[in-house]
Amino acid sequence: MKLLLLSSLLCSASAFSPAFGDGKPHSVRLYSIASSRYGDDMTGNTASLCVRRATYWCEELKADDPAKKGICSNYLCDTAPGAEVKMTGPSGKVMLMPEEDPKTDLIMVATGTGIAPYRGFIRRLFMEETPAREAYAGEAWLFLGVANSDALLYDDEWQEAKANPTANGGKLRLDYALSREATNKKGGKMYIQDKVEEYADEVFTKLDTGAHIYFCGLKGMMPGIQDMLKEVCAGKGIDYDEWLGGLKKNKQWHVEVY
Repeated sequence: MKLLLLSSLLCSASAFSPAFGDGKPHSVRLYSIASSRYGDDMTGNTASLCVRRATYWCEELKADDPAKKGICSNYLCDTAPGAEVKMTGPSGKVMLMPEEDPKTDLIMVATGTGIAPYRGFIRRLFMEETPAREAYAGEAWLFLGVANSDALLYDDEWQEAKANPTANGGKLRLDYALSREATNKKGGKMYIQDKVEEYADEVFTKLDTGAHIYFCGLKGMMPGIQDMLKEVCAGKGIDYDEWLGGLKKNKQWHVEVY
């Protein structure tokens, strides 16, 4: 994992198109920005990314295949400080926080590097001296799914934010799904959908009262989450499609998966 600071990038997503060898650019890659609009240095001139180096296991070599690796992630992870990187953006409005009511609860669900946009949310609401921090009076609830506690990203920042509620009572709540360390109610591995299901009644109540729910991470997370939500709806006698349609209509449902 590597944190990159890039100049002149302020909002929700950026695209990179590295050139190699023959000088021809590869297709654009999109990355969620892992800092608030102010940047980590509060100048408004930087942005952070959370990048996982993509490698591929070779069964024959019993090691990562040196001839096969993610192009853009390795390009970014190998980039030296001070190097220039071609980029475009920001783009997209899916993962923006609601601005209308500072009492709005936020439910943030992530796997792995899908934590990126929530770092921006949490820093802005709890760690930076901003009007948003002064005003926020809701609960920001982070569900993060990773393999084990060693893989938790930015946990020191989350603990600091949790310990520092806003002047208006805004607070951060944390729940982790550690698939290799914890088990779900059926005795299987604890995945992100299992952790959310543990608090399904509270999650549904919050959504019924205007909370926004966000999902970010590998697209493979969504089928399990959707199946879990359908089961919960069935148990409550709720029509899932109608329920989901209402959240989307009210712009409470936000998904950015890759």
